[in-house]
Amino acid sequence: MKNIWILLFSLTINQVAAQNNSNVWSADNGKGWYKNPILHADYSDPDVIRVKDDYYMISSSFNAAPGLPILHSKDLVNWSIIGHALTKQFPEKDFDKVQHGNGVWAPSIRYHNNSFYIYFPDPDQGIFLTKSTDINGPWSKPVLVEAGKGLIDPCPLWDTDGKAYLIFAFAGSRAGIKSILVLKEMNSAGNQLIGNAKMVYDGHITDPTIEGPKFYQRNNYYYIFAPAGGVSTGWQTVLRSKNIYGPYERKVVMDQGASSVNGPHQGAWVNTATGEDWFLHFQDKDAYGRVVHLQPMKWTNDWPVIGSDLDGDGKGEPVSIFKKPSTKISNPIDVPATSDEFNSTSLGLQWQWQANPQLGWAFTSTMGFLRLVCLRQTDSLSNYWMLPNMLTQKLPAESFEATTKLTFKPANINDRLGLVLFGLDYAFISIVKKEDGNYISFNSCKAADKNNPEKETILKKWNSKELYLRVTVSPGALCIYSFSEDGISFEKAPQNFTAKPGKWVGAKIGIFASSTFKTNDAGFADVDWFRFGK
Repeated sequence: MKNIWILLFSLTINQVAAQNNSNVWSADNGKGWYKNPILHADYSDPDVIRVKDDYYMISSSFNAAPGLPILHSKDLVNWSIIGHALTKQFPEKDFDKVQHGNGVWAPSIRYHNNSFYIYFPDPDQGIFLTKSTDINGPWSKPVLVEAGKGLIDPCPLWDTDGKAYLIFAFAGSRAGIKSILVLKEMNSAGNQLIGNAKMVYDGHITDPTIEGPKFYQRNNYYYIFAPAGGVSTGWQTVLRSKNIYGPYERKVVMDQGASSVNGPHQGAWVNTATGEDWFLHFQDKDAYGRVVHLQPMKWTNDWPVIGSDLDGDGKGEPVSIFKKPSTKISNPIDVPATSDEFNSTSLGLQWQWQANPQLGWAFTSTMGFLRLVCLRQTDSLSNYWMLPNMLTQKLPAESFEATTKLTFKPANINDRLGLVLFGLDYAFISIVKKEDGNYISFNSCKAADKNNPEKETILKKWNSKELYLRVTVSPGALCIYSFSEDGISFEKAPQNFTAKPGKWVGAKIGIFASSTFKTNDAGFADVDWFRFGK
């Protein structure tokens, strides 16, 4: 019946997901106003550009695959995820295993010479470039633009004289230095840095841990927008100079002020076709990750003022509710996909693996389910922290309910299918095969990155072919797990769990299949659907 339904209504997976998620979190009130955050999801280190009437956003993806998510909007408030610039993390061999906190850090995107340029750093390798003439790809194989440990947060600028430059910062954990911004010239192709690096700003005294620079030109000034003071405690600094190498004047243009928005951290300036200026940035919300805010922006004496500046001192603070941007094309209320009916031959764009996916982890089809295979873990795993074949996505709101329906067909003892909230602490509810049958269990692990073992509580023997697993998340990332035979009456697990962030990322929600047996024909679970609601 599912396939008939799809043919009759011709809905894509992303359209279904947006419908199912629209009541979980939407920034647009439908009456010309929006609320922050515009994305209550972990799209950290956002960079945004406008190309004609279209806005494109990218963000960090760290070790998750596919990487470098790309989002699209017509009005800066309503966003949909349209693809990834990296189908796998690069270099592929390095990311065939889980590397929490490594991989793609803060990227930048620009449109130049009819092509999209994405510069992204890997803090252990250097700065890479991938290009495409179409935002939907294909994207070129990443090219190493500058090798080096701890080179982060690159942003290009093509000057009016035809020269090209790249500004970047340093991660103290790898480079042994931080709190400075460095500029190097690039070749005309933008794929190689040339000349010597020049320090254009030292933030040690007034802007410690300055990072995430975004480079612009306006009214004969060069501008560097850069956050300082730390992810959850800092402010937005803007530097300006009429010489690209400086010296640069400094001004704090936004901080938390009297708002509840800590940080506010790293983002991007973008203007509309109607002449308005806006700034997007993130706020660190612990287990919910680094959620995205949209701030009005204006210029005063060639300095930007971001957010609400009630006292007129030129330093703003984040707004919670504001009138939507004036754009030439209206955008229907939309959100990045979350729910998935698994009716397609490809996974929804919201899903990511913990490592580069391998053939055999999962199989999609047009038969209306996703098959997850119960593959044997390596003997070195003391918990699921380093499990590569965990399929996850971002938390979509402060409060939500996620339910999945599945059929479990184990082959060996300890074959398992679980619904997980995953971070440095994690917990899941699962169905697992024991010697005398299948059981529902609740498992949790504290400080998983320290190789601590899980604690398992067996809840109930399970004889039904079908199973519904659910987690309900409330403010403070409090999670209540439950299970059902019919999808109507749910039995709660007696243990509650408070989700924790991962390494540089928020908690993630997802599903996994695992086993402790090596076999020539593994067990599996067919996941019918995964749905979000309130």
